[in-house]
Amino acid sequence: MTDVTDTLQLTVQRPRPGVAIATVAGEVDTRTADTLRREASGILERGCPRLVLDLSQVGFCDSAGLSALIGLWHAAQAVGGALGLVNVPDRLMRMLVLTGVDAVLPVHATAAEAVTAMTAGQSTSAGEHGSVTHPAAGGGSGEPTGVQRTASDSTHHSSAEPG
Repeated sequence: MTDVTDTLQLTVQRPRPGVAIATVAGEVDTRTADTLRREASGILERGCPRLVLDLSQVGFCDSAGLSALIGLWHAAQAVGGALGLVNVPDRLMRMLVLTGVDAVLPVHATAAEAVTAMTAGQSTSAGEHGSVTHPAAGGGSGEPTGVQRTASDSTHHSSAEPG
């Protein structure tokens, strides 16, 4: 039996104004791709048009996940921003290369490299080490911890019928 989860977690940090790094944890598949697209689009629309997706904690990504990544690239372009990927698992990297998506979706070795590439020529003196704050994310430790948002999509749809 396969263990399937409907939970996808995004941990978001803002290292510079207008830039967000979202660490994606979980599987990006038909059950969670819409959640990724919705949550990441929200980040783009709420003042962070440059988005880096850290995929180091993604265990699996199917064609729906790939479609979500392409949709996010379009969403970033629509707001005058950019989307970059970092720490892409080997299996997903092969999919990006085989489909040619790697030609339009920049893949970087590290988040710092991606942020530098996205912000070349911008002033970054203010707020360089800030983090996203959320009313429900208390803490008060003084350290930029970002916001952990757990999004789950428990709606299951099946369009395939046997035979």
